[in-house]
Amino acid sequence: MKKVTLGAFEELVLLTAGVLQDNAYGVTIKLELERQLNKKISLGALYSALQRLEEKGWVNSRIGGITEKQGGRRKQYYDITKEGMMALDEVRAMRNSLFDRLPQTAINLLK
Repeated sequence: MKKVTLGAFEELVLLTAGVLQDNAYGVTIKLELERQLNKKISLGALYSALQRLEEKGWVNSRIGGITEKQGGRRKQYYDITKEGMMALDEVRAMRNSLFDRLPQTAINLLK
């Protein structure tokens, strides 16, 4: 199996798209990330990450219906794929394995 390469920001974007489910589009993903990280996120950086995730097959995009609120424009929604969930699971397993191997002296620094 090919090793998953998922950058920290891509991981957060992918997780957020999964959390938001049917409401995952650019602005809602951006707002949730800003709320979680307590910092501003560039829409350009977000859309670049979403494009990379789509190229990897970890999200699919779809166009929603026209709404008055959007001024007649359609929203582009993002759905996490099975492969995207598998990538997140692999990254989480690797991270957990590393945390489990931390020496007790390092863990004591958290106290």
